[in-house]
Amino acid sequence: MYRIGFDCDKYVKLQSMHIKERIEKFGGKLYLEFGGKLFDDYHASRVLPGFRPGIKIEMLSAIKDEAEIIIAINSNDIEKNKVRGDLGITYDQDVLRLIDAFRASGLYVGSVVLTQYNSQPAAVAFQKRLEALGVTTYKHYPIDGYPSNIKLIVSDQGYGKNEFIKTERRLVVVTAPGPGSGKMATCLSQLYHEHMRGVKAGYAKFETFPIWNLPLKHPVNLAYEAATADLDDLNCIDPYHLEAYGEQTVNYNRDVEIFPVLNAIFERIYGQSPYKSPTDMGVNMAGLAICDDEVCREAGKQEIIRRYYEAACQYRKGMWEASAVNKIEILMNQCGITPEDRAVARAANEKAKATGAPAAAIELPDGRIITGKTSSLLGASSAMLLNALKALAGIDDGILLLSPSVIEPIQDLKTQHLGNRNPRLHTDEILIALSVCAVDDPNAGKALEQLKYLKHAEMHSSVLLSQVDEKLLKKLGVNLTCEPLYQTKKLYHAN
Repeated sequence: MYRIGFDCDKYVKLQSMHIKERIEKFGGKLYLEFGGKLFDDYHASRVLPGFRPGIKIEMLSAIKDEAEIIIAINSNDIEKNKVRGDLGITYDQDVLRLIDAFRASGLYVGSVVLTQYNSQPAAVAFQKRLEALGVTTYKHYPIDGYPSNIKLIVSDQGYGKNEFIKTERRLVVVTAPGPGSGKMATCLSQLYHEHMRGVKAGYAKFETFPIWNLPLKHPVNLAYEAATADLDDLNCIDPYHLEAYGEQTVNYNRDVEIFPVLNAIFERIYGQSPYKSPTDMGVNMAGLAICDDEVCREAGKQEIIRRYYEAACQYRKGMWEASAVNKIEILMNQCGITPEDRAVARAANEKAKATGAPAAAIELPDGRIITGKTSSLLGASSAMLLNALKALAGIDDGILLLSPSVIEPIQDLKTQHLGNRNPRLHTDEILIALSVCAVDDPNAGKALEQLKYLKHAEMHSSVLLSQVDEKLLKKLGVNLTCEPLYQTKKLYHAN
């Protein structure tokens, strides 16, 4: 049953106000390093039920007349064709996607900065492409001894070598397609250049997780550790904040480790540091917008279990190390939970055991659990999807939404003409067939109208699904997990 634990309206109001206060603190100019996902933050929406995936953009749109965007991308990532795992596109393609998305939201994209630039051929080509598209581009260069050689970094031979990014507005949001893109270095380089020009400007950091004013072992914060299990990020008490204020706050290890370096850089630029701790640098107000802590605690626990299944599947595919799985098992133990605490996982595995074939289960937002089994016509996920739509529409289980006479020609097309060995219909093929049938069958039309109610539904498959099914279910807003098992014993598994 979906319950709200987070007040989005309160969050937008608090967050916008706090960022404006930080701008004023630094005399009217702020460089804001924006970590995490600006668009489609589904992790936050899962652990903070009620958090809209695009709420950060809504928040920035509330102050859009004062804000502009700089997008940083690491030139080495361009050269290596680094891919965003969640979207399946390269970082340079994502820069173009981000520019379009920001502009569609009414936000001003001032420029793109190529960090770690060393005339990499792919980076040179991307710069030319951006300039041909009318996007202003700047270059920032590698600095020997970064980040420990403070004297060199804060000098004409360090930040001074970087091109100064011309900005127009009070709030400059620095974002990127992924981690390691050089957002922080871009902000600090700009502070140096602004200072050399006699302009007072400040720096702050926006990271949703870990939430600094929740306990260290709160399930929402532990869920962040689970989400970054493959990166070795760890939540920790901010020792600098504790020393300065006698107050326990939560940060993560990399920010705590780099803080002495940042402090030294601030002191060299300004003469003194404006911050006493990593927590001081942050502007995140998410913790103050939680309206039902128990709902968020339970959501955090469920997210840890989902992340466990994701890690186990990635390990099965040879993409992650076993250490990521082991780390999440420790987090589950700290929360007193196990994979069996995921209701749809129990239902899918029980169905698979009873039928001797792959099965799937979905928990609808109203709490009902619907299952699907493998047949000669349909895969388990497709059968489950049809069953779920019938349940939501109040259609009797005995009524066929798709008759064999509709399914069999599609199977023939797949196997006889398109080279597919598996004749069973994927979930996208089911929905296309259902759309065609809806022209003449009122039940099919009624079932299609229920798709919007699958948002926030929980689903589990007893075997790994194809990318086709995964992407379709994600588009529907379904929270999917799978057992780390392939349906067959083949070594090669097509998508």
